[in-house]
Amino acid sequence: MLAHSRAPLIALCVTEITSWGVLYYAFPVLAPAIARDTGWSTSATTAAFSAALVVAALGGIPLGRVLDRRGPHAIMTGGSVLAVLSVLAIAAAPGPWAFAAAWLLAGTAMTAVLYQPAFAALTRYYAPRHVPALTTLTLVAGLASTVFAPLTDALASHLTWRGTYLVLAAILAAVTIPLHAIALRRPWPPGTHTPHGDRAAPGNVAAVARSRPFLLLTASLTLSAFAMYAVMINLIPLLTARGAGASTAAWALGLGGVGQVAGRLCYGLLTRRTGVRARTVWVLGLSAATTLALAVLPGPIALLTAMAVLAGTTRGIATLLQATAVSDRWGTTAYGALSGILAAPITTAAALSPFAGAALAAALGGYPALFAVLTGTAALAAVLAAGSVPRRDRTP
Repeated sequence: MLAHSRAPLIALCVTEITSWGVLYYAFPVLAPAIARDTGWSTSATTAAFSAALVVAALGGIPLGRVLDRRGPHAIMTGGSVLAVLSVLAIAAAPGPWAFAAAWLLAGTAMTAVLYQPAFAALTRYYAPRHVPALTTLTLVAGLASTVFAPLTDALASHLTWRGTYLVLAAILAAVTIPLHAIALRRPWPPGTHTPHGDRAAPGNVAAVARSRPFLLLTASLTLSAFAMYAVMINLIPLLTARGAGASTAAWALGLGGVGQVAGRLCYGLLTRRTGVRARTVWVLGLSAATTLALAVLPGPIALLTAMAVLAGTTRGIATLLQATAVSDRWGTTAYGALSGILAAPITTAAALSPFAGAALAAALGGYPALFAVLTGTAALAAVLAAGSVPRRDRTP
């Protein structure tokens, strides 16, 4: 049975590490070298990268419907080929406009190879016991920065940034194309439903997407993502403003990553002990509480670091909360289409949060005030989440 085959899970663990590592985590490492070598402004190259993330978010909407009908094999295999071509185009870009165009192409590829299609594949292949598979994938894929940031730095110490991207493109091609082509070449299982109403059959995706629970879920997770990622990006300046050294602040941010892993490890237990509504509200409420603590506590630094770890824990759980949000409420039949619609504003909010957070901090007069606003944002997300579960189906 497909549910007992480990091939898709193992393959996707390897390909997600590689895809995230090359398409996402390599850029922050290479950005200074790109600016130094080309004379292009860092803001321009970062804007191209952010635009790719927005393209990836918006592309998930049409992609989701195709995923539901045909499965991930052709999508992820073709996406891997496109990803390789986009990285080659980035490496060869003669000017900033060509560089931006190459990143837009990479954003299209991200839609087809990052979390959304991988989550859809595991949700359908391993249902109804898909939560352990999703947990495993996010735990392993979380190592992408651990593997590829130092690897990219090591390559960049011997090669130009263009040469580094060429090597990374070769790695991407050698790993992801054959694994997606072989491990995902299997029958696409039929979808399942949940006991809730508004069952998400392919024909009524639009009705579900317009329903009050879905709109509240989307608003809730979008606000939460904005707050969580703005907290993460602006944690170091907040801590340095509280008196922490740069190294200590960096360690606090790094320990937040440990919190993410812990949160994902605990998610299976959380699903067994709580209902959909309770765990969604609880997790988002915990995010608001940790953000409030960071906003108002002046110290000591050890306590602020502990709050940073708890904030990381909520981010880790939130990844799986989003991955299971559709299947928990509407089953797996239209998982791809609904998760694509759900992910678009969430991913866009996460992509815009670094810029918006910095701008708000400047306008509000400092990072404590920013974190106070983010507390309100996270609290509103928790309140909206209470209405994000459809009523139970009363029909036989």
